[in-house]
Amino acid sequence: MLQAQRIDPAELASLDEVALRKLAGQLIERIDRDAREIHWRDAKIEKLTFEMAQLRRVKFGVKSEQLDAQQKTLFEEAVDADMAAIEAQLAELKAGIEPQQVDVPDRPKRALLPAHLPRVERHHEPESTTCACGCAMKRIGEDVSEKLDYTPGAFTVERHIRGKWTCSDCRTLVQAPVAAEIIDKGIPTSGLLAQVLVAKHADHLPLYRQEAIFGRAGLVLPRSTLAAWVGVCGVRLQPLVDALKEQILNCAVVHADETPVAMLAPGTGKTHRAYLWAYASGLFEPLKAVVYDFTASRAGEHARAFLGNWQGSLVCDDYTGYKALFEHGVIEAGCMAHARRKWDCQ
Repeated sequence: MLQAQRIDPAELASLDEVALRKLAGQLIERIDRDAREIHWRDAKIEKLTFEMAQLRRVKFGVKSEQLDAQQKTLFEEAVDADMAAIEAQLAELKAGIEPQQVDVPDRPKRALLPAHLPRVERHHEPESTTCACGCAMKRIGEDVSEKLDYTPGAFTVERHIRGKWTCSDCRTLVQAPVAAEIIDKGIPTSGLLAQVLVAKHADHLPLYRQEAIFGRAGLVLPRSTLAAWVGVCGVRLQPLVDALKEQILNCAVVHADETPVAMLAPGTGKTHRAYLWAYASGLFEPLKAVVYDFTASRAGEHARAFLGNWQGSLVCDDYTGYKALFEHGVIEAGCMAHARRKWDCQ
């Protein structure tokens, strides 16, 4: 929410009627904008809080106990990742609220990383140890934070050492800033997070298998922790997905297709058919990229919502869900692989 702007009463007295009306209009517009922003944020927080409660009910309810062991493991991984993603979104929404208005739950104290893991020290010092007053600064201590890193088969610990430098004359303290991390105050490096995500989504390794692999490397990482990392990474990667989607919608030719996936229906123990839509840049476009859009059904409105006001040639099959797009300026470019099915080639 925008901070209130202080107005000097003396300045108001010097304004004419036209300027006062203009200022009043700006203030009213600003108040309306702030009110809409607060309403949107409160509604979003309420929605995410409700979804979190639903996920907890699904995870710990009786229905989840009816799944077999392997299904239950995969189901809990997905729920943990979703809960972590929602928690990350709630934290971002509540960042603008005063601390006394936010209920911060007590979190368990994190255990120290095992001493037997090899350490790699990375020192961070100020660019200059000469104070602005001209005096040489003295090192009085340091802050040390440890991040867990992983290369296939071996864990290492990155020790980030940030020296504290002070000037005894003007009592100035200087220290290198903390580097930005994907998970703020978390232990995993970007390399470890990349390993977990690539193994899960590209190599199809469920988190319970990664837990066993990491255990053989010398450190057991609970699958609930891995699932939380996956959820937070999903939120952090969303701006990249949005940027990639924007680039694809700048292409003159886009390929589209959809494929069914089984999605577990919360509370029922059964699956229903959901769809994963793929949108790829054309063969002769300079950008080579694909963006996926997950939806609960195959309705054509999902394709229309993704493409929005995009105008160009859409390469797709003869699925009727795309037909409404061709009535609003999108050019239909039929798929040759589907067209040849109509011919009996001997």
